[in-house]
Amino acid sequence: MNFISKNLLGCYIIEPKIIYDERGYFMESFNTNLFQVGIGQPVHFIQDNQSFSKKGTLRGLHYQTGVHAQAKLVRVLEGEVLDIAVDIRPNSATFGQYISVILSGENQTQLFIPKGFAHGFVVLSNTATFFYKCDNFYNKNSEGGIIYSDPEINIDWQFPINQIIVSEKDQQLPTLEKARKVW
Repeated sequence: MNFISKNLLGCYIIEPKIIYDERGYFMESFNTNLFQVGIGQPVHFIQDNQSFSKKGTLRGLHYQTGVHAQAKLVRVLEGEVLDIAVDIRPNSATFGQYISVILSGENQTQLFIPKGFAHGFVVLSNTATFFYKCDNFYNKNSEGGIIYSDPEINIDWQFPINQIIVSEKDQQLPTLEKARKVW
């Protein structure tokens, strides 16, 4: 596995080693020892989640607050999404900045998102199956969210905004300025 650190401290793009042959391919999608060395910190995942969405579906930007904050390891099993992580750590030098990466069933790339980040994605293919690991259980009372169209963050979703499909709940999310603090 190749761990690539970008401009947001703690976020890593993870490129797997894929072995192809006439039968197809094999890859190790997660190895706790390699993972913890690669990101430089211990993480213990305790919950897996999966969603299926159609083209143009935008889910996010979501996070959990306080003791229920979550680190996530996200990937796409089928299809293609633009995945976004926004730094919402109050004292971070990159507060309000984001990273974007194309995740697909073809490239098998993963993104590690540490605690203190909001997360979302938009489906670029006809459908996509999205899978992620969390290091903390979901807690409804600790939900936080930021509107996907926040002008301060100014995310380039690489998809026509007038064609996205967003849940009513996500359409009501506040801007970063008015959102719940992560801690």
